[in-house]
Amino acid sequence: MAPVIELVDVARYYQMGDERIRALDGVSFAVEAGEMVAIVGSSGSGKSTLLNILGCLDTPSSGVYRLDGTDVQDLSDDDLARARNRKIGFVFQSFQLLHRATAVKNVALPLVYARVPARERVARAVAALAKVGLEGRTKHKPFQLSGGQRQRTAIARALVTDPSLLLCDEPTGNLDSATSEDIMGLFHRLHGEGNTILIVTHEPKIAARCPRAIRIADGKICADGPGADVAYMDLTKPVIAA
Repeated sequence: MAPVIELVDVARYYQMGDERIRALDGVSFAVEAGEMVAIVGSSGSGKSTLLNILGCLDTPSSGVYRLDGTDVQDLSDDDLARARNRKIGFVFQSFQLLHRATAVKNVALPLVYARVPARERVARAVAALAKVGLEGRTKHKPFQLSGGQRQRTAIARALVTDPSLLLCDEPTGNLDSATSEDIMGLFHRLHGEGNTILIVTHEPKIAARCPRAIRIADGKICADGPGADVAYMDLTKPVIAA
């Protein structure tokens, strides 16, 4: 069975006048179905560029990215849009919820784009909200929900299409410490249910909660291993990627 994510020698560079900036420089790794992995790095490390490539929002300048065994570079724009809608569930730091829509309508939105019939959309959205512990909040709008509840709504929206991958961009960045722990507990439960989860973060404490972490610096992978080991490693010392 093909990995959910496979990158082989991926580079992404941008031309700035006469200078070529390498945001990613020869990145290679795979994520198997059912894994929970953190991508950790400081600002400017290349993790945002990597996130855009993994989410099919950008393509490599060179190298290969395969999603569920399909070479992303071979996909048309329409196929890329379908991949984003059906194979990837996105979770954002800022929740990205529609302020005037109820929780159930927010969660059902990806199913609208997938042209799922209205009755089925509602049923699946309600089930997704129940999965994240919000069965009693289906008719609430975002302003009626706490920060943690808004992020749970966003996670339900990511789950509603039954994607191959949950791709989470700083999912605890707007939450206090207690709520962050609560959300990480939810991710661990979803991981235990077989979901493949990738969390992009600059926070070592979040990466340390993941079974596996990949550290990126200067556009390159500098470590790959157990989250608790990789998250706090001293980058002033030589490191070897596993």
